[in-house]
Amino acid sequence: MSSETTTQSPDRSRKPRIAVVFGGRSSEHAISVVTAGAVMGAIDRTKYDVLPIGITTDGRWALTADDPERMAIAGRTLPNVDQLDRSPDGTVVLPVDPASREVVYTEPGNVPKALGEIDVVFPVLHGPYGEDGTLQGMLELSGIPYVGAGVLASAVGQDKEYMKRVFISYGLPVGPYEVVRPREWQADPAAARKKIVDFAGEHGWPLFVKPARAGSSMGITKVDDLAGLDDAIAEAQRHDPKIIVESLLRGREIECGVLELEDGPRASVPAEIPPVTAHDFYDFEAKYIDSAAGIVPAPLTPEQTARVQELAVQAFDAVSCEGLVRADFFLTEDGEFVINEINTMPGFTPISMYPRMWQESGVSYPELIDALVQAALRRSTGLR
Repeated sequence: MSSETTTQSPDRSRKPRIAVVFGGRSSEHAISVVTAGAVMGAIDRTKYDVLPIGITTDGRWALTADDPERMAIAGRTLPNVDQLDRSPDGTVVLPVDPASREVVYTEPGNVPKALGEIDVVFPVLHGPYGEDGTLQGMLELSGIPYVGAGVLASAVGQDKEYMKRVFISYGLPVGPYEVVRPREWQADPAAARKKIVDFAGEHGWPLFVKPARAGSSMGITKVDDLAGLDDAIAEAQRHDPKIIVESLLRGREIECGVLELEDGPRASVPAEIPPVTAHDFYDFEAKYIDSAAGIVPAPLTPEQTARVQELAVQAFDAVSCEGLVRADFFLTEDGEFVINEINTMPGFTPISMYPRMWQESGVSYPELIDALVQAALRRSTGLR
């Protein structure tokens, strides 16, 4: 990445300071908190200082407790930023001047308090207002290096429609899909519904109805016939007014991680998500509550492993990603890999597949976080 903007160089007399930003306004708020707790618990504190910043569900930036244990899922109870907030009236403000990296904390009736400089932001937010390029654009304006994809790659990686369009333009194999935009649904719901029914007539039931710009399997419904379609559309639209409909691809679910190193992106060993007998598919409950375990490494032939690793790196490059990506595939019954989607900020919880795949590839959790921070510090600020 290049820039003509004058930015402040980190003070090499102290440890680099990482601002871990988490929570946010999306439906994936709780998973972001869990991810942040795992990241904060694994950061090498002898090498880095940490400043935890939580974003509440209404968008306020809060100074939170540095307490990873309180950020984990307890039974079936999900954590949130409010539980960690050190002052419900206070607000953390990032610099808007690229010549400064000073973070300020303000409270009504009190003089603003300087919290010190930060050298890099680790944005472990999932979904809209964090993983979709909005936060990345703010950090570009602030001139602060950050972990992960830039504005364009984050936006494309969050929108399943445009992600697939980019994949197709690069010759990557993509399964059949249909999109219903908000304007279509508002103007003529019957016509929009008919478009989905026609898609089912061409590709068959069941279908998966999804929010186009959400993750963690939020809002996804497997629809076996016409009777369940309206409820599935309503559920998807609770998370995003734009929906995407995908046909069922019969085969094995395979995932592969990509990590940006000094000599370029490298793929991890792949993992397999086996069928989850207690659930209709690998949904939110299966992932995070019941902790359905993936198989790492995936039982693939050497040729299959090499192929999925090649496709994962191609997807990383196609979307112009940086830092990290988890690429999700189907290995179809005829032996071909079809890419389903990528995640530009995949889950980093202790049970998440991305860190598990890198653990099996010889990169420990702390080493993985260090590699991501170092990749961010190597970049200057500017359009990415």
